[in-house]
Parts: sequence; C-alpha cells; structure tokens
Amino acid sequence: MNQINDIPHPCFSEPAHFRVFRIHLPVALKCNIKCKFCDRKIGAHYHTSRPGVSKQIITPEDALKLVENHFKEKKYKEVVVGIAGPGEALYNKETFQTLELIKSEHPKTQLCICTNGLLLNKFSRRLFNLGVKYLTVTINAVFPIIGKNIYSFINYNNKIYRGFDAANILIENQLAGVRKSSDLGMLVKINSVLIPGINDFHIVDITRKVKEAGAYIHNVMPLIPLVELSHIQPPTCDLLRAVRNQCEEYLPQFRLCKQCRADACSIPGLE
Repeated sequence: MNQINDIPHPCFSEPAHFRVFRIHLPVALKCNIKCKFCDRKIGAHYHTSRPGVSKQIITPEDALKLVENHFKEKKYKEVVVGIAGPGEALYNKETFQTLELIKSEHPKTQLCICTNGLLLNKFSRRLFNLGVKYLTVTINAVFPIIGKNIYSFINYNNKIYRGFDAANILIENQLAGVRKSSDLGMLVKINSVLIPGINDFHIVDITRKVKEAGAYIHNVMPLIPLVELSHIQPPTCDLLRAVRNQCEEYLPQFRLCKQCRADACSIPGLE
C-alpha cells in the first residue's frame, strides 16, 4: 500500500488525491461503443459533474495552450495531464495529436489516458512511445453474457456489433490491452461501474481477471442511472463497500473517485 501511496496521481493514490492537480483535456468527441448508462453532453449549460460531460470540445492546439497556461502560473508543483473524453480517447486522432504536441513542448509532463479499452491493444505501444505513464480502463464485465446487458453496441473495424458478440469482442480487446500496457510498464487502473442486478455479483470476477492481466489498482464506482439504465437504483453505500472489500482481497481499491467531467481542472480531493 505504501508503494501506491507514493504514486503522484490523484486517481491512483489517496494522498495524491488531495495534493496533485489534474487537467482533463476534452479533445475526444467521438465514441466507438454505447454503454447503456452513458449520456454524453457537451455545452456550457451542462453543469453536472460526471463522466461524458464537457463545456466544449477543444483542439489539440488549444489543449497545449491550456496546459502551458497552468505551467506558467506555477501554482501547483505536481500536475497530471489526462484525456478522458467526453468520447473515447483512442477513437479520436486529436488525442494522439495532443499527446504529440505536449511531448514535443513539455516532455516531462505526467500523461494519463482514460479508455474503454476497445482499441487499447492496438495503440498501447504508441501511447507508451508518446510518454503516457498512467492508463485507466473501464471494464464493467469479463463475461460476455453479462456484458451484453451493459453495452448496446460497439463499432469495431467499421462494423457494428451488438449483444453477446459486441461484449465478447470488447472484453477480449480490453484484457489484451491491459496485459500489453502493463508489460510495457504503464500503470493500469481499472474502473468498473457497479450496476445492481446486472453486475454487482460479478465485480470480483473482473478484479481477478484484470489482476491476471497486470492491472495495478481497481476503482469500483456506483452507477449513475441514466438513459437505458435510468430505471435502476444506484447501489447503496453498504453494497458498494461490501463489493470493494471483496475485491480488495485481490487488488488494492481506490475509494475516493469523483466520477469527474471530461474537462475537469482541479485537485480532486479539494473540490
């Protein structure tokens, strides 16, 4: 646990959660999967704090300017720069353009990517070469029979898949991507959305599988009921705690997640 506490990333380490400034760059508009609980919103009038929400989409050039402005202020000694949407980071060329600009101008920047993992196996090496050190992969099932109830469809190699096939392709790519990224030396955190009645009994299976693949830490998050899953009540605090405790037998659990926006800029623990 002490080793985890030493990680200078506010979403991997609880001490860093109250110390390290994180900048999310909302450059990734498009997405290649449809989670049944996801409702992406872009616009100045969306003030809710949750994944998939951003005031606007910015260009890679504007993203670089935003990072440079924070560096010029020298207000924070420790900064992590990440791309977490509001779409899928690896499905947008702007993500890689942004990483290239930052690496060129500020090569010592701590870089982070959040991804659904469908394209992670394909792009792990490229991310590593661009200096990405931290990865967060959202994995909500490792059995397709469960995953088919969480994902409406995926777009893979320009073909739409639904149901069992969609979940199977997604899970295979996610686990292969986690394994490759971990082997390359990147620190991999797994996010899992706890959905009562769908995967609450299955989260520990995810923990076991991702540990085998090389994941470093696990973050079990409560469902925010929206769109197709708006009828499901979010998990109680007792259920969330019980699942995290069960999973902690296999992987360290991160328990302070803010489920933040794609354009969040702050120290999470001080929000």
